[in-house]
Amino acid sequence: MRDERRVISVVTLNEHGVLSRISGLFAGRGYNIESLTVAPIPGTEYSHLSIETEGNERVLEQIVKQLHKLIPVLKVTDHDKETVVEKEMALVKIPMSEAIADVEALCRAYNGSIVNTGDDVFIVMVADEPKRVKNFIHVIQKYHPKEVVLSGVVAIER
Repeated sequence: MRDERRVISVVTLNEHGVLSRISGLFAGRGYNIESLTVAPIPGTEYSHLSIETEGNERVLEQIVKQLHKLIPVLKVTDHDKETVVEKEMALVKIPMSEAIADVEALCRAYNGSIVNTGDDVFIVMVADEPKRVKNFIHVIQKYHPKEVVLSGVVAIER
């Protein structure tokens, strides 16, 4: 069985200790969380978690089953690649000595732009599919980034 990447969405009550229980579930069974994003669902008492993980079909099935058993988890969605929209964001700090116009053109190709400038650096942001953000991080290396920060994946069904 081959490992595959998967994004699982979880809706849970927005209360203390939930994130600890979910991460404990993964750690206790030796599963890895590649990325995790959590935010409240506006106008509700719930939170939405997007968990990016890897595993073979059996492991992924176990993860989903175990998440369903956790209280106060209300809904678990194991996203089908064909019906999900995924995005990830990257913030990258570039030295001001680099070619700003070239970096800006590159950012536009990845749904991004320059979002802040300082005396000696400027900061760019891109938001795109995770594979494309990974590619952007690879390509931007020729502009000698001082720092790269990733948001983690967020996902929603079409």
